[in-house]
Amino acid sequence: MDTEEILKLKERIELATEIGESYYREFKSALEGPPDNKTPRDVKEICYDVAKTLVAFANADGGELFVGIEDDNQILGIPHNQNAVQLILDSAKNNILKETPVPVKRATIVEINSKKVAYFSVDKGTKYIHQTSKGECFQRKDRESEPTSADLIRLERDEEISREYDRHFIDAAKVSDLDISLINEVSQNIFKTISPEKFLQYLELAEFDGDRLKLRKAATLLFAKDAQKWHPRIQVRILKIKGTEEKVGSEFNVQEVGEASGNVFQLVDRSWELLRPHLTETRFSKDALFRTQILYPETACREALINAITHRDYSAEGRGIEVKIYDDRLTISNPGELLSSITIKDLEELKGSHQSRNTYIARVLREFGYIRELGEGIRRIFELMSQNDLVKPSLESANKTFAITLFYKHVYTKEEKLWLEQFEPLNLSREEKTVVRLGLNSRLVSTREIFDQVGIVSEDAFRQLIESLRGKRILKNKLTSSRVTNLKRKYGNSRKAVPRYEITMPEEGSETEKFEVDSSDYAKIYITNIHYDTTEDDMEKAFQSFGEIEDISLPKNPFNGRGRGFGFLEFTKKGSALKALKHTHNIIVKGRKLFVQEFKK
Repeated sequence: MDTEEILKLKERIELATEIGESYYREFKSALEGPPDNKTPRDVKEICYDVAKTLVAFANADGGELFVGIEDDNQILGIPHNQNAVQLILDSAKNNILKETPVPVKRATIVEINSKKVAYFSVDKGTKYIHQTSKGECFQRKDRESEPTSADLIRLERDEEISREYDRHFIDAAKVSDLDISLINEVSQNIFKTISPEKFLQYLELAEFDGDRLKLRKAATLLFAKDAQKWHPRIQVRILKIKGTEEKVGSEFNVQEVGEASGNVFQLVDRSWELLRPHLTETRFSKDALFRTQILYPETACREALINAITHRDYSAEGRGIEVKIYDDRLTISNPGELLSSITIKDLEELKGSHQSRNTYIARVLREFGYIRELGEGIRRIFELMSQNDLVKPSLESANKTFAITLFYKHVYTKEEKLWLEQFEPLNLSREEKTVVRLGLNSRLVSTREIFDQVGIVSEDAFRQLIESLRGKRILKNKLTSSRVTNLKRKYGNSRKAVPRYEITMPEEGSETEKFEVDSSDYAKIYITNIHYDTTEDDMEKAFQSFGEIEDISLPKNPFNGRGRGFGFLEFTKKGSALKALKHTHNIIVKGRKLFVQEFKK
């Protein structure tokens, strides 16, 4: 060891005694006994302490060990003979399991004021779960070296890798590898006008290194033209199982519906297109018509699918997301267990616990309005299942996989059961029962409630449901169209939100009531570049010249209550929507020019 290095180590030891022990620094005494009568410790005990501490550092984030310094920072040195001192140095090898060697950077003796101090420096281990020669596993926690499970350390390392995956830079990736039109579409929902390069830098998806723009993995996962060039399993596979259990051999009952792939935005749309048709079931009813019955709330299923795509462990490049559709349940599973800071119990108790594994991906999707945080999404799924009289979902986190299962099984209160029993002779479908349940105790029901509670997204399905209930003489329209229009301001400027339908017991031999059926087209438009403080009233004033407005929806940020920069507006007539889409003059609200687009389901 040269003189300069010895001086540096002496300075390091002196500095360590000024700062004291920490998470990265440990002092070990070579003495024992009372302060006024200290004697040399057994060298075997010292060697064990060295091995234990070095293992703990290597299983955490690395650190330094000083033998010969007391807990009060005094340098009393190692008073042992040369053979014993050498044994202490060699304990970095001899007292550690040979199959799990620690990454020792330095092990040496430094003499300070005629006192010998053994200095060890250890890097963070990445290749092994380190153990002492006795097979014991330790990990640094605060200022202590605590016994711990090798499996727990392995899990923590896997989690750390998965957390950091989307933030790593890819040297080979260029902006030309990204879908610029998609970037522009997304950026318009967040900013007025901004270049793709600035957008990527603002959301920390890229950094300029003085020579070129370097892209993070998150940028390729979100916007790549060819996503599978950068990730081999960025996909969702959908399987249908005939029955309630998977079988093999001659009884094999698994059919592949399809496989969706692409960047994250494409994956959301493509996988939803594959899954959506399998959320309903068509049956031949007693009135000799084919009726479509919704098995699961579409919003809940879409929320679960987007959560899986957003929060999966992308570092598991050999696996994708799987959706399995059984006769009685639907399971969506993705690579990556829950993060250690979140428990199944927290999610089931609807505490809103959340933490994003893929920080950059989640941020972009949240800004775009695709997702809430993980805990909020799960809470919404539970609420939707409950509102649709379905049992709560099942959550499972095990074997490096997180899975959510939605069941096709109903649950009602005692009062609701008694109410529904009176309608049993009518053989109501699940959707019809949901509407009837809403009308308990002569309560009026709104169009929006029927859409939300039943899980309807199609206006045709809504009209079919209303006509079916009317034909069974159990639904009455209590309000005229003009009365609904007069009341809509009371319900947030939404005709859909006005309670208007009443559920009644059918009377024997009574004729079908003639009442006005809402024949509106519910023409919806999609609006972007909306100022965050814009209200429904502002939007109504800006668009009411095109025709009567049925509903206005301005999604809010759950953290600050402000708008997300986009929204949806429904006109009563389709022609009104066409007028708004073809309008050539600028529509300005709160100083921003609004962009009006056709709404695509």
